[in-house]
Amino acid sequence: MKLVAVDWGTSCLRTARIDDDGSLIEERRSPRGILGVPAGAFPQVLRESCGDWLDLPDALCLVSGMAGSRQGWQEAPYCPCPAGFEELAAALSWITPGKVALVPGLSLDFLGTPDVLRGEEVQVFGAMDLLQLQEGVFVLPGTHCKWVRVAEGRVQSFTTFMSGEFYALLRQHSILARTLPAGDGPLDEPAFLRGVRHAQQSRSILHSAFSARTLALFDRLLPAALPSYLSGLVIGEELRARALHGLQVVLIGEPALTERYALALRSLGCDSHRLGPEAGWRGLWALARRLETRP
Repeated sequence: MKLVAVDWGTSCLRTARIDDDGSLIEERRSPRGILGVPAGAFPQVLRESCGDWLDLPDALCLVSGMAGSRQGWQEAPYCPCPAGFEELAAALSWITPGKVALVPGLSLDFLGTPDVLRGEEVQVFGAMDLLQLQEGVFVLPGTHCKWVRVAEGRVQSFTTFMSGEFYALLRQHSILARTLPAGDGPLDEPAFLRGVRHAQQSRSILHSAFSARTLALFDRLLPAALPSYLSGLVIGEELRARALHGLQVVLIGEPALTERYALALRSLGCDSHRLGPEAGWRGLWALARRLETRP
C-alpha cells in the first residue's frame, strides 16, 4: 500500500507521500485550503496537488482535517468518543472505495453540549504511535487549543479552549490594541512568565486582561514586552483551568507555539514532550496500517 497522506485545513493544503515504514518521502504545500476551493472542485485540486502519487499502483489516500467538514469536500460524520484506531478506521468516509477516504474526526458531549475534533485526532494517534504511549494528556495549541485525554489506547475525552482566537481578539479589537505595538516581535520570556503567574493568581481573565493596559500606563512594562505578557495571561488562564500537579503532557504543533506552552508548563512544575507536523503524518500512516490488517 502506497500512502498519500493529506492534511486539508481551512487555509492550507498539505500532502505527503509516506514510505512503508512510516518515514516521509516527500511533502508538498499549497494555499488551496477548503475556503479557496469552489464546490465540486475538491477532486481536481487534489489531483493538481498530488495526482502523480495517486496514480501509483496500490495508492491509498487518507484525507484529514476540514475537508471532512460541512464546508469541505463531503461531510464525514464524527466518530463518538471513546475511540481508538479501530473505531476511527471503521468510521472512514470513502470518496472512492478502497482508494480515497476522509477521516471523520471525533465528538463527545459534556454537560449536554457537544465538542469536536477535526484533524487533531490524527495527530494524537500519531503521537501515541511515535512515543509508544497508551495513555496520557495531549495538548494541541492553536486558534482553538485542544486538551485530549487518552487511556487504554483510546481517546476518552477532550476539551476545546479558544485561546488563540481570544488572544487575537484582545490584541486587535480591544482597548489593549491602542497600547500594544503593531507586531508581536520575539518572545520576551520574563514578560511572558509574568503573565502566566498573574493568570494563576487572578480570579478571571476578564479581570487580569486589563493589567496589560495598566502596566503600560504606569510604565511597569515596556510596550515591546506587552504582547508576550498578554500571551502569557491567555495561556496561563488556560492552564489555570487544568489540574496540572504531576502531569506529563505531550505538546503537538508549530514549534514557536509549543515552546510557549512548554515554558508555561515548566514554570508550573509540569514536564512536557514536544512534537511537530510529523505526528499528523504518522497518525495517517498508522491508520493505514490498521486498514491493512482489517479482515
